[in-house]
Amino acid sequence: MLDSVHSLALRSALDGLALRQRVTANNIANVNTPGFQAQRVSFEEALARSVSMGGGSVQATTESSLEPTRLNGSNVNLDTETLSNIDTVLRFQFAARAVETPFTGIRAALRTS
Repeated sequence: MLDSVHSLALRSALDGLALRQRVTANNIANVNTPGFQAQRVSFEEALARSVSMGGGSVQATTESSLEPTRLNGSNVNLDTETLSNIDTVLRFQFAARAVETPFTGIRAALRTS
């Protein structure tokens, strides 16, 4: 059960989403830092490909944002970061619940035996 494609994919998704949270927080922390280049985390397409080939384990990648640069050389867009944060939190909660569901059934079964 713990090494199924489903479990590996959920673990990869949670790892990628946790990295995205850290990167978003770093971007927001540096919104006024001259010359700071925001970063973006991607893993969804690689994860979908891996799952379709029977895998499920992928590493998230980080790359520079293509947002336009402001006058101080920074390209952090606070609106983009805020939306990314909200989206990531919701996805993380959904994935965490998906991980938790099988264990809820196991706990219930163990209590009744």
